[in-house]
Amino acid sequence: MAEAVPNPKTGIRVLLVDDHQVVRRGLRTFLEVQDDIEVVGEAGDGAEGVERAEELRPDVVLMDVKMPGMDGIEALRKLRELGNPAKVLIVTSFTEQRTVIPALRAGASGYVYKDVDPDALAGAIRSVHAGHVLLQPEVAVALLSQEDTNGGTGRGGTLTDREREVLALIADGRSNREIARALVLSEKTVKTHVSNILMKLDLADRTQAALWAVRHGLTG
Repeated sequence: MAEAVPNPKTGIRVLLVDDHQVVRRGLRTFLEVQDDIEVVGEAGDGAEGVERAEELRPDVVLMDVKMPGMDGIEALRKLRELGNPAKVLIVTSFTEQRTVIPALRAGASGYVYKDVDPDALAGAIRSVHAGHVLLQPEVAVALLSQEDTNGGTGRGGTLTDREREVLALIADGRSNREIARALVLSEKTVKTHVSNILMKLDLADRTQAALWAVRHGLTG
């Protein structure tokens, strides 16, 4: 009996969600030449994107914002409700920048503009897959302004010194692996610290934690 040939692709599994077929085709054409990125599927709207993400369990979802029916932000919220662990990278235009803040609050790991350089897009996918948060300075400022208006939490005093160190590194865009290396800890210990930080500060995710750290001067 002939032996099965293993699939050489063991890289980052990406799902493309965009209502324009020509855009999906262009993205697929570029991403499939990347040695460490595999496009595992496509979807033409948010509802189909949620369905495909549940079926395929990709590592990263490249999600358009404006789509007929269920838009990208609603689809992102649905994925988080379902507990889908995929990192979501929002695709938007500069004129739609106001949609970025709701997307980040819904759990997006970051965003890229539609005219992004192809190499920068691949870099963004690798970055969010590694656990980084992608924020442009102007969006971070807008988010922080909203936190000030809404009255952010002031429970930083409940954090231990080690948790404050971890939080500062989260704000610096470090992944758990990089934090573990920097602080000479195991990744499991870092994950525990991150969970404790989110619980103590009543935050939903690493993006909010990074913004909290910036707002309270914990960055370098």
